[in-house]
Amino acid sequence: MTARLDVAAPQVRPQNPRFSSGPCAKRPGWELAALSDAQLGRSHRSTEGKAKLQQAIDLTRQVLQVPDDYRIGIVPASDTGAYEMAMWSLLGDRPVTMLAWESFGAGWVTDVVKQLRLENAETITAEYGKLPDLGAVDFDTDVCFTWNGTTSGVRVPDGNVIPDDRQGLTLCDATSAAFAQDLPFEKLDVTTYSWQKVLGGEGGHGVIILSPRAVERLEAYTPPWPLPKIFRLTKGGKLIEGIFSGATINTPSMLCVEDYIDALNWGVSLGGLDGLRARADANFALLDAWVARTPWVEFLAEEPNTRSNTSVCLKVVDPDIAALEDADQSAFVKKLTKLLGDEGVALDIGGYRDAPPGLRIWTGATIEASDLEALTPWLDWAFETVKAS
Repeated sequence: MTARLDVAAPQVRPQNPRFSSGPCAKRPGWELAALSDAQLGRSHRSTEGKAKLQQAIDLTRQVLQVPDDYRIGIVPASDTGAYEMAMWSLLGDRPVTMLAWESFGAGWVTDVVKQLRLENAETITAEYGKLPDLGAVDFDTDVCFTWNGTTSGVRVPDGNVIPDDRQGLTLCDATSAAFAQDLPFEKLDVTTYSWQKVLGGEGGHGVIILSPRAVERLEAYTPPWPLPKIFRLTKGGKLIEGIFSGATINTPSMLCVEDYIDALNWGVSLGGLDGLRARADANFALLDAWVARTPWVEFLAEEPNTRSNTSVCLKVVDPDIAALEDADQSAFVKKLTKLLGDEGVALDIGGYRDAPPGLRIWTGATIEASDLEALTPWLDWAFETVKAS
């Protein structure tokens, strides 16, 4: 699309136009030379390979502030693999409550209802932009939920609703929350994420964090269905401790592991979790201020205390555009995002395919505030340009 000449383009461009919600931007200053110590061409089971994996686990515990008695393991297939591993290994011992308010949570519902076929599963949903009534959840059941809805920009504000004396396990998909939001581990029995989100790591690997209660379930309960090797966390009724000390289930990419270590060390240099969270909060505050003064856009998340500080989802509320059919709104947004991409100022900021038409802008810790400051005038320019075309 050719921009209209009577709509003046901004003069300042973001230095880094990568605002994708996953894989996300690399840390500021990243370069390939930072991975020069990667144990390439070596067995991951060598002394040096296992030491690197253990270093990644130890730094994860330090930066995320994971309790000492929780296990941390690096597993295959990103957050999806980690969460599937948890569901297939732990569910079925008692009734389960599935919570969903965006596409990834809905995917977990499908797996439990149609793949595991648990008859004692209750599903509680909310439409995009809202949370279900968490106060109505029975935590004596096992409860599966996402902490931060990556495709809706709606997050759980805190863990206060989860009782300390719950009988069930809580299985939390925290993939776009880890390293940017407070995760109350005393309320979470299984926590999973992938390091290509807030830390901007490379894809393909997941992390699973288990509470002592989750370990107790794993060692006491055997699911009635066969478990593929890639999901097995126990052997002979005992936890496979090696998974949580650097002996991974299958072969990891040592280049990706080195990249994760680099990102974790960057987090340490910022002051750990507090520093990473502060960067995400400051980035969100910039977009929050822009939305407040911009009449054509609004947050998809309706309640301010549920708005994500990483995956910011926005809807177009300009009356002329909002009155269009969904397909026409989607076409408008595609033109807008294509224009921004063609200009090289914002890449991959279209809303998720299953979400309502809109924008999704990543504001996690690896994003520089100055780039977001430069982006917002371009968003206004692109809107005016496409609307006038």
